[in-house]
Amino acid sequence: MSVRLAALAALVAVSAIAWPAHAADRLSLDEAFARVAQTHPDLRLFGARQDILSADLERAALRPAWVAGASVENAFGTGEASGLDGAELTLSLASVLERGGKLDARRTLAQSRINALAVEREARRLDLLAEVARRYLAMVAAQRQRDIAELDIAQRQRAVAGARHRLQAGASPESVVLTAQAALARAELDRARAEQRFAATRQHLAALWGERAPTFDVVAADPTALPQVASFAQLTSTLEQTPELAQFVGERRIREARLQLARADAKADLDWEVGVRRLQATDDMALVGSISMPLGASRRAQPEIRAAEAELTALEIERESKGLSLYSTLAEAHGRYLTAQLEVDRLGTDVLPKLAKAEAAAERAYRAGAISYLEWAQLQSERTAARKQQLDAALEAQRALIEIQRLTGAPFVAAPAQATQGGTP
Repeated sequence: MSVRLAALAALVAVSAIAWPAHAADRLSLDEAFARVAQTHPDLRLFGARQDILSADLERAALRPAWVAGASVENAFGTGEASGLDGAELTLSLASVLERGGKLDARRTLAQSRINALAVEREARRLDLLAEVARRYLAMVAAQRQRDIAELDIAQRQRAVAGARHRLQAGASPESVVLTAQAALARAELDRARAEQRFAATRQHLAALWGERAPTFDVVAADPTALPQVASFAQLTSTLEQTPELAQFVGERRIREARLQLARADAKADLDWEVGVRRLQATDDMALVGSISMPLGASRRAQPEIRAAEAELTALEIERESKGLSLYSTLAEAHGRYLTAQLEVDRLGTDVLPKLAKAEAAAERAYRAGAISYLEWAQLQSERTAARKQQLDAALEAQRALIEIQRLTGAPFVAAPAQATQGGTP
């Protein structure tokens, strides 16, 4: 599982990112994974289930019990059989002779359940690690939204200053200043909203390991630094090893064991009994014994056998359906990632640099009186919108990346993440 932890850390492109547990401490992403793995009740529950199944295995390995008995005949009757004068005492020992390999079938079934539990725990663990990555990504997103708002506030403040200067010079009406101030207030609202969202996502993340009053922060991270992923063909080749499909292997063993147990029931068990009887009349000892076997065991076992065979057949269909579903989900996630990666790259290398130059030129032109405030404000809005668009695309890519890792359950990053060049905020 350590390899998967490393891969999941790489998947969100934040291998150097850390979280502080307190004001002076930093908690890394791997440490957050470890906290969840050690403390989450869903995983601790598997320990209790393991104990239960181990007890079931011990019980399944028990042979039929020996039964010791004693019986009295011809006692407390009438005439010569009155009292205990004519009583005959028999001491016996009885048990059941199991046929058809029932003991081995029971043990195989119990052991199969234990083996399947390990795969189920692995799948749940991977789901939880993916959830940690998603909640951490939400914190990063809130921080980046706050950064974008800060940049927007800075440019809106320049616009307010420029509008006031034009107003004082008598070259612009007061409405322009008020409009610029309103735009600044909206940018400040965006910052406040991002800060509130950051606090909420931090609480959401800390809840995974039961922390009620988290105070940690997250260091600067660039979600637009997207790694190169393996080709879709390579990813589909690893899909067979995903825990979601591996669970079907364990379930198949369980159902095969059930079928074997049902077939074993077709052979009737033998009930036997042996004992010693004291003959009161002659004061002699004699051996007694009996053996019995129920009839029609094979016929009675047929419905259970057919049901076990049908369950085994249904499992193959379920696995095929699950495989198609996972393949479709992987294809969709891989396509989303490549599309978002392209969008992030083009915005960072082409759109944002040009908008930055255009906004700077518009500011100079406005201060020189060559353009109106609305033209400058429009460019500011477009630049902020492009930053948000790039961040949204990066977050979409990161979420798709997390889903790919959850589906494949194996390392897949082909190259280290590289920061997007250009006007990334």
